[in-house]
Amino acid sequence: MKKYIIKGADLTIEDLVNVARNNYQVELDKSAIDRINICRAMIMKKIDAHEIMYGVNTGIGEFSEVVLDDNQIADFQKYLIYNHAAGIGEAMPIEWVRAAMLGRINVHAHGNSAVRLEITQTLVEMLNKGVTPVVCRKGSVGASGDLAPMSQIALLMLGEGSAFYKGEELSGKDAFAKAKIEVPGLQARDGLAIINGSNVLTAMSAILLYDANNFFKQAEIAASMSLEALKANMKPYTSLLHEVRGFSGAVRSANAINKCVSGGDLKEEKVACKVQDAYSMRSTPQVIGSAHDALRWAKSQVEIELNGVGDNPIFFPEKDLALSGANFQGTPVSVPMEMVGQVITMVSIISERRMNRLNNPALSVGLPPFLSKNAGLMSGLMLSQYTADMQIVEQKILATPASIQSIPAAADQEDFVSMGMNTAIKNFQIIDNAYGILGIEFMAAAQALDFRKEEYSFGNGVQKAHDTIRKYVDFLEIDRPLYKDHNTMKELVESCEILNEVEDLVGSLE
Repeated sequence: MKKYIIKGADLTIEDLVNVARNNYQVELDKSAIDRINICRAMIMKKIDAHEIMYGVNTGIGEFSEVVLDDNQIADFQKYLIYNHAAGIGEAMPIEWVRAAMLGRINVHAHGNSAVRLEITQTLVEMLNKGVTPVVCRKGSVGASGDLAPMSQIALLMLGEGSAFYKGEELSGKDAFAKAKIEVPGLQARDGLAIINGSNVLTAMSAILLYDANNFFKQAEIAASMSLEALKANMKPYTSLLHEVRGFSGAVRSANAINKCVSGGDLKEEKVACKVQDAYSMRSTPQVIGSAHDALRWAKSQVEIELNGVGDNPIFFPEKDLALSGANFQGTPVSVPMEMVGQVITMVSIISERRMNRLNNPALSVGLPPFLSKNAGLMSGLMLSQYTADMQIVEQKILATPASIQSIPAAADQEDFVSMGMNTAIKNFQIIDNAYGILGIEFMAAAQALDFRKEEYSFGNGVQKAHDTIRKYVDFLEIDRPLYKDHNTMKELVESCEILNEVEDLVGSLE
C-alpha cells in the first residue's frame, strides 16, 4: 500500500491527488507529532493562567470581546461546530473532502494550531479507513476559513454528522463504529483548529489544477489533429521562434505539438500549405502556452497555501506567543484560480474556432461541408458546433471573477471576504464544459483526418489519438443522433485515455 508521510511541508498537488483520488495511506511524521504536542502544552498553560485568546476563551467574530469562563470553554467548541455547520446543497465529491482533510492535517503538522494530537490522528484514521464526511457544496465565503464545510467534517469528532463509508451513507457515529475509530470529542481550541482555514477551496483548487494540466495537454493533441487535417504550415511551431520571445509556456506548447505531428508528411513538408494560417491555427502555442504559464503561477500559490498555516489565532511555542490575524483569508488562492478559469475558457474558445474551420467549406482546404459525405441531405457535424458554442457561452459567464463579489457578513466584522468557494465551484463547471468542447474538436478532427488519409500520412501522435477515438466513436458515414457521441467524447477526454496513449508513444508532452 502506497503511503504519504505528512510533515507540514513539501505537500505537492500531485501528493494531494494521490491521497484524495488514489487513496494513498497517510502517516504523521514523528517530528510533526512532537510539534503538535509541544504547541498543545503551551496553550494549556495559557488557559490555566486565564490568558485571553481569541476563539479559545472568547467568542468569535462579532462576539470576540465576550470572555468565556472555564465551564464554557469546552461547550463553546461544540456549539461553534453546530452553528457553523450551516451549508446547503448536495454532497461534495469524496475526493474534495479527502483533499481538504489532508490539507488540514498538514496545517496541524506545523505545530502552530494548538490542537490536541487526538484530533489530528483521528483525521489521519478517517483518511486511511475511508470514512469521508458528508459535506454540502455551498455555504463558505472563503474567509475565516471554509467554516461551513469544515464544520461538517468536525461534527464527526463529536460522533455526529454523516459520512460515506464503503459505499454507504451512514451517521457519523455508525461510520466511526464500523471503521473502529474512537470519537475524540472536542475540547478547548479543537473545533476552531479544524475549521479555521481555507482548506476546502484550496483542496478543490489543487485538484482542478491537476486536471487542468491534463486538459491543456489534450488541447495540444486535439490542435495537432486539426492542424494536420487543415494542412497547416508547421513553421510557426518551431521551438526557436518561441524561445526568442521567451515565454516558457509557449515553448512547451510548441514542442508538445511537434511531438504529436512528428513522423507525418505535414511535419516533413511533403504537403502543400499556406504561407500564413489564421490565428486559431498559427497562435495555438502562444494561447495554450499562456495557459501553461498561468497554471504554473497558480500552482505555486496553491502549494504555498497547502504548506502554510491558515489559522486564527496562530501559536508560536518557541516564543510563548499567540497572534490573532487573518491567515484564513482565501484571496491569495482565489485570485490566481480566477485566472485559471479564464484560461481554460480561452483554450476552449480557440478549440471551437479550429472546429469551425474544419466544418466550414470556405476555410477547410477542401474538406466536405460540415465533414459530411452527403452535404445537403446530411448535416454532418453542423449541430456539434452549436453544442460547443452553448458551452462556451456558459464558460464565459462563469469566468466572471467571484473574488470581487464580496458581501459583508457577521455584523460587518467580516466586511471583506474572498468568495473563493464560488471560484472553486465555478472552475469545476468551467472545466466540465471544457471536456465537452474539446471532445467535439477531437471528434471533428478524427472525422476530417478520415477524409485526408488517402492524401498523406499523419504524425505518430496524431494517428494514435485518432485510433483511440475510433475505439469509441465511429466515422459519421450518415447522420445519426450525436448526443451519445458527444457524451462519449466528453468522458474520453475526462478519462485522459487519449493523453495516456499518446504520451506512451511519443513521450511526455510536458
